[in-house]
Amino acid sequence: MAFSQRISSFSEKKGGRTVGRQYQSVVIMLLLSLVMIGGIGSRLAYLQLVQGDYNRELAEENRVLLLPRRPARGTIFDRKGNILVGSRLSHSVSIWPIALPKEEAEREQVIQRLAQILDVPTAEIQARLDLNSYNLNKSVPISRGVSSAQTTALAEYAQELPGVRVEAEAVRNYPRGDLAAHVLGYTGELNDEQLAGLEDENYRIGDVIGKMGVEMALEPTLRGQWGGQQVEVDSSGRVLKVIGEKPSVSGQDVQLTLDTDLQQAAEQALGNQTGAIVAIDPRNGAVRAMVSRPTFDPNIFSSRISEAQWNQLQSRGNPLVNRALSAYPPASTFKIVTAAAGMESGKFSPEVVLPTYPNITIGGIQFWDWNNAGFGPLGFRGAIAMSSDTFFYQVGRAVGEKELEKWMRKFGLGRKTGIELALEEDEGLVPTEEWKREVLDESWYLGDTINASIGQGNVLATPLQIAVMFAVAANGGNMVTPHLVMDEEETKQWTESLGLAPSTIRVIKDGLREVVTNGTGKAVADPALPPISGKSGTAEAPPGESHTWFGAYASTDKPEIVVVAFGEHSGGGGGSLAAPMVKKVLLEYFDVKQAEQPAAE
Repeated sequence: MAFSQRISSFSEKKGGRTVGRQYQSVVIMLLLSLVMIGGIGSRLAYLQLVQGDYNRELAEENRVLLLPRRPARGTIFDRKGNILVGSRLSHSVSIWPIALPKEEAEREQVIQRLAQILDVPTAEIQARLDLNSYNLNKSVPISRGVSSAQTTALAEYAQELPGVRVEAEAVRNYPRGDLAAHVLGYTGELNDEQLAGLEDENYRIGDVIGKMGVEMALEPTLRGQWGGQQVEVDSSGRVLKVIGEKPSVSGQDVQLTLDTDLQQAAEQALGNQTGAIVAIDPRNGAVRAMVSRPTFDPNIFSSRISEAQWNQLQSRGNPLVNRALSAYPPASTFKIVTAAAGMESGKFSPEVVLPTYPNITIGGIQFWDWNNAGFGPLGFRGAIAMSSDTFFYQVGRAVGEKELEKWMRKFGLGRKTGIELALEEDEGLVPTEEWKREVLDESWYLGDTINASIGQGNVLATPLQIAVMFAVAANGGNMVTPHLVMDEEETKQWTESLGLAPSTIRVIKDGLREVVTNGTGKAVADPALPPISGKSGTAEAPPGESHTWFGAYASTDKPEIVVVAFGEHSGGGGGSLAAPMVKKVLLEYFDVKQAEQPAAE
């Protein structure tokens, strides 16, 4: 039998055909191949034509990196051009995640070595890297203000620290230490929570931002714009060449109204007393000095602050609180407001004379005069000079709570003053019947009005607000807006008339002058000074010692400076404790002014 016949016979025995099935298999294989080739081709076409630009960008990002360069912050000057805040050369350390070793054990060795040199917990470094793990090409800042010894150590161990970058940078420098610390503030690195709210404003990880004072208030002006180098790197993150460079843009300089000499005098006058001193120009509200105690050195925040440093700082008694902008009972300095309310309400003529008493009884409660004896018959001038409580109790009772509230607000109490440090400024408190019901769930009593009439009870005001109040008396009835930035001083309107009658102004000014010549403020007088007007205040502040106040302006006839001193829980009286502080500041002001005047020909 032929071979072909044997095959045919075998197939027939199996009961099936083979030629057609072989052809079908070939066709199926061909179709599958065409489908696979078509799919691959479609994918290639999609990657090249549709996503080509995107993929090329990804490849470029892996090859080209931007090394950011932080801008230098603007310099802050005082009114005479003296530098208050500048910059100094330092170093920062960051990590390129892409250049770290691939092996986990080797990466941990790099992190441990870096942590040892910088004295930073390894967990903190790892947390930073984990937070930025989505972008391996981005430099992750680890530490700023690195010391010279640490910089040297980093150079010595450079071979063991792949991916670690050490760069020169400008960090904030406060050449006068703690001088005007609460006004100037300080800067610090953004934490992760703060960064999350500022990414839309082009802030980035490792950015330095103003966190207090002028540094915070003028952050947009002082911060500048980032720059950097565009570099080509290899797969290990090593820089092959610099492709381009964008210079960083320094922040703008700022000139303040502060006078360094007067600020220094105010710092020395306050000494170690917890409290504040504020000096302003009553003609336009320019702040010449602002002191708060206890204080701090802003330089400690220019580099990493340790937990021990932070604890030591806080042990001084809330040194970061600006007491010049914090609210306290204003005590008898407030009698300027009550006197204005009494005369402007029409209830009392400027020349009225009232009897004064050891105390007066209202609602079964005795309200005593501060000397427990009274002063006999007094007019507004004498009542201001002797600070008679029972005189002003009678005025407050007659004008009532609503009229007193009206004039508190006219004098700027119960609201922010308008100074640039608004985020740190307390509004103070103008107590009202509505406020008392809402906050204390109590009714308003006549006794509340009596207490308010002498700046006690629930009345609260900041030393800056009290300085503004004295400025109204000094300049003849105008409310001033206190300010720290000198740049626009000539282009803005800083005063607003309160519409006080000339007779009201005259009586208040006469009374403030008598405080110094014949009343509770004799301690501020000095033959070396021109005529001074002022007012003392002593506020009850249980459970601690009393607060003390003294505010003054000079000269009486042509006022150009207002100074307010405040002692927190200082004990004593405003005329004996705070008035000498004010005198020291005034002596500095007029000594400097006299020295700056040209000699007569």
